[in-house]
Amino acid sequence: MEEQFYEQIKRILSEARNKVYQTANFAMVEAYWNIGKSIVKQQDGDEKAEYGSRLIAELSKQMTVDFGKGFTPTNLKYMRQF
Repeated sequence: MEEQFYEQIKRILSEARNKVYQTANFAMVEAYWNIGKSIVKQQDGDEKAEYGSRLIAELSKQMTVDFGKGFTPTNLKYMRQF
């Protein structure tokens, strides 16, 4: 097998992996933005309302159960600000 041929195959796979990473990253940023937008809508834009604090705490608990780490109240507040 020629080295040039193998390098071509490696480059094809490398480029495909990079595209996957970029696409996944964009999708996650978009999802976080939409989560934040949904929180703002649910809270009627009032960040400091008692309901808002409870909403974020409860949402964090449920999302952590369903999706694992990464959905702390702090992270959800960041998504809300985003």
